[in-house]
Amino acid sequence: MQSVCVRRLWGSAQVTRLLKVTNINRSVRQLQHKEVMEDDKPWALTSELGEEGFVEDLTPIIKQHFQILYYKDFLQNPQLHGPKIQAVLVWDKTLRTDPSTLRSLPSLKVVANGGVGIDHLDVPYINSLGVKVTNTPGVVSDATADMALGLLLASARKIVQGHQISVDPNTTNHKPQSLMGVEVTGSTMGIIGMGHIGCKIAQRGKGFDMKILYHNRTRRSVEEEQAVGATYCEKMDDLLKESDFVVLAVNLSPETTGLISTRELNLMKPTATLVNISRGRVVDHDALVKALQSETILAAALDVTYPEPLPRDHPLLGLPNVLITPHVGTDTLSTNRKMMQRMVENAVAVLKGQSIPNEVKPK
Repeated sequence: MQSVCVRRLWGSAQVTRLLKVTNINRSVRQLQHKEVMEDDKPWALTSELGEEGFVEDLTPIIKQHFQILYYKDFLQNPQLHGPKIQAVLVWDKTLRTDPSTLRSLPSLKVVANGGVGIDHLDVPYINSLGVKVTNTPGVVSDATADMALGLLLASARKIVQGHQISVDPNTTNHKPQSLMGVEVTGSTMGIIGMGHIGCKIAQRGKGFDMKILYHNRTRRSVEEEQAVGATYCEKMDDLLKESDFVVLAVNLSPETTGLISTRELNLMKPTATLVNISRGRVVDHDALVKALQSETILAAALDVTYPEPLPRDHPLLGLPNVLITPHVGTDTLSTNRKMMQRMVENAVAVLKGQSIPNEVKPK
């Protein structure tokens, strides 16, 4: 009886050992298959994605379709790494897309930009190399429009100044007259640039019962105007004269560089605020400093400057009627995930010869 039990136990142990070996072999084969599949994925060059945690959030989106080479590693040996790169994911401007870099990427098929603005990319030159350029319109509109209204409200109601007074241990008067703000509800907002972001800004302004004016290269349809309660100004001058808040939402181009300068600022109300969420070079900074110092306009709220960041001794940084944020209009986790997803989708479409969701073509 004892020998029978021993044989059964021994047999059971052998079966268990055999199952373990089988499972290990299966895991090894799966791992090898996965490694082969990873090796088959094309290579994408990208800049660093940010701090720990944020990187972990975005990296899997890329790794579903690409092997990743970071720009800092690429710079260590461009000759070695360059030939295998088929896609460049431009997450920020630290990744240079100058002719020298692009010429070192002979297999490159696509430059996928995160965000709408492509003023940092030489699209005609990139296209001349047989390389497509894409961007991510639409996915950034809500976050950017939120930022525009946030800046507008913070400036009008002097929220930052109020916070500083509230936390200052030397404060004796917690509600000084200097915190008296500007009424937003029922005021007039003029939007220059009525693209997707401009329309989203108008929607938010409508929620504050604001009168919405807009100026754009082409007039929107009557249905689109009615949807956001916007009135078209054929002449930008008319918008500048009537608006309590002028919001810039244009793309940077030769036509919009320096769009707002001394003449335009002089047309604005002395009680008006300029809000810029487009590009820094749309505004003549020297003219803006003079307008703010002379009280030609009341205030400015800027998410963008030129350069970024401004030199630490720049006069804009010392003015009490200026609010500046470091170009964070699209910086929400949700929007960043959507941007990266769209960048990858665009790049994959190019490499597979499919219809490209968001191709940018020279104008």
